[in-house]
Amino acid sequence: MEKKIKLTIDKLPVTVAPGTTLLDAAKSVGIVIPTLCHMDLKGTCVQNKPASCRICVVEVEGRRNLAPACATACTEGMVVWTNSARVVRARKTIAELMLSDHPNDCLTCPKCSDCELQRLVMRFNIREMPFQGGEQSTRKKEVTAAITRNMDKCILCRRCESVCNNVQSVGVLGAIRRGFDTTIAPTFDRMFKDTDCTYCGQCVAVCPTGALTERDNTDRLLQDLIDPNKVVIAQPAPAVRVALGEEFGMAPGTIVTGKLATALHYLGFTKVFDTDFAADLTIMEEGYEILSRLNRFLAGDKDVKLPIMTSCCPAWVNFFEHNYPDLLDYPSSAKSPAQMFGAIAKTWWAEKRGIDRKKIVVVSIMPCLAKKYECEREEFSVDGNPDVDYSISTRELARLIKRANINFAALPDSDFDTPMGESSGAGAIFGASGGVMEAALRTVYEVHTGKELPKLEFTEVRGLEGIKEAVIDLNGFPLKVCVAHTLGNARILMDKLRKGELDYHAVEVMACPGGCIGGAGQPYHHGNIEILKARSAAIYREDEGKPIRKSHKNPDII
Repeated sequence: MEKKIKLTIDKLPVTVAPGTTLLDAAKSVGIVIPTLCHMDLKGTCVQNKPASCRICVVEVEGRRNLAPACATACTEGMVVWTNSARVVRARKTIAELMLSDHPNDCLTCPKCSDCELQRLVMRFNIREMPFQGGEQSTRKKEVTAAITRNMDKCILCRRCESVCNNVQSVGVLGAIRRGFDTTIAPTFDRMFKDTDCTYCGQCVAVCPTGALTERDNTDRLLQDLIDPNKVVIAQPAPAVRVALGEEFGMAPGTIVTGKLATALHYLGFTKVFDTDFAADLTIMEEGYEILSRLNRFLAGDKDVKLPIMTSCCPAWVNFFEHNYPDLLDYPSSAKSPAQMFGAIAKTWWAEKRGIDRKKIVVVSIMPCLAKKYECEREEFSVDGNPDVDYSISTRELARLIKRANINFAALPDSDFDTPMGESSGAGAIFGASGGVMEAALRTVYEVHTGKELPKLEFTEVRGLEGIKEAVIDLNGFPLKVCVAHTLGNARILMDKLRKGELDYHAVEVMACPGGCIGGAGQPYHHGNIEILKARSAAIYREDEGKPIRKSHKNPDII
């Protein structure tokens, strides 16, 4: 039996396992130590523990210097103070030094009211700036299709660098220069557009200040909504409806599908359709492509490319193209659900309604920032007119609803418009890691075997484990499938594929932790894994509540 360590924190007795940090030990007895650079999304690989900011310092009896709680292991008999005068004074001084190198434009900063540095300033009661002269205006500012970068606001917490290099394995960000000129930037101080950035946006998701934010399209949307010559169509993604409520004080995992549809109608969209419909359409395309390759494989075709890989996630597609251009025959040829929807809306629906596609503005509402970039890809357009005009994030939609003075919590529920608003439970689960694979398996199994599934839930591919695998019995054929989330885990799989060591028939990859529920456009989770778990659980509740739970049974798809 493992021996426990006993110590005292602020006069409270604490018992923890060996290796526990003072930060976690304090948390176990309800003592919250402020942090800034530290992030640990337990249950996933999202971690950042550089102990560089020193906001979490505590006083340990017998030690001369204050100790960073996030990097100091508990020892037997340790006596710790998190609230001594020395600790309080040190934390405030550290924050004041950070502010000496930070702009004071909080009122117009995109992270205003959700800035972790701002919250610390309030907590430490900082009301004047004792240190001056550090802010540098020579640092690079950049607006890409998806991400806005303003390094004047960077506090060198290194979270973005950690998530880019260690979690996503993209390797774009790192520290350059020294002293007050130090900044976090792409290698050789390049711009994002000149790098292999995938626009996954996880750097934005973990940035505690306004140094990295999404490119905002809400003003553009408002101009389109008031233009009488434009037909503006909304298509919200599955993960949006299980996270949007958080922006209005609701508990994580609250399903707000009906209120979401109502809010979009109130904002003035001509039609409010649903990306879940296009998720069902994706399964019909991608699922049958799986069956096609599988049948060729079973017929002895040695040229068939297996495993087939999902192509729904634009950041994953970018990562694939940048790093594995020699393996481009493996992903599915299917577009993402958002782009399928745009193509259908501006062709089939436009023709049915007799509307010129150039008058239609398709706006996707996504948990993802890479979707902003995806809209600008040349292949997703006709004669320069994009299938999806632009994308806004879940956070942007929340800001727009507040700006329009809509009481979201009091809204009645309503339905999406038809015919592209009807979806199955299989479409709903696209928002969670494993959801695309599970949705595909529901259709692949029944089409391939001719039998009805005895149980719809493929729980083997659910959850937050980084790489999951399962074997599905298809009339005696063992279909081997794999699910991965985060691009770091994707790289592990792709390196095996390049070596000929990846023994699966189908693979799903999503770039963000937990899948779309942890997308960089969602309400900030601030390192709380319970938020992602609640969103994931809600996705599956949404599926269970649907009268139709298989994509190939959706009457509007048929």
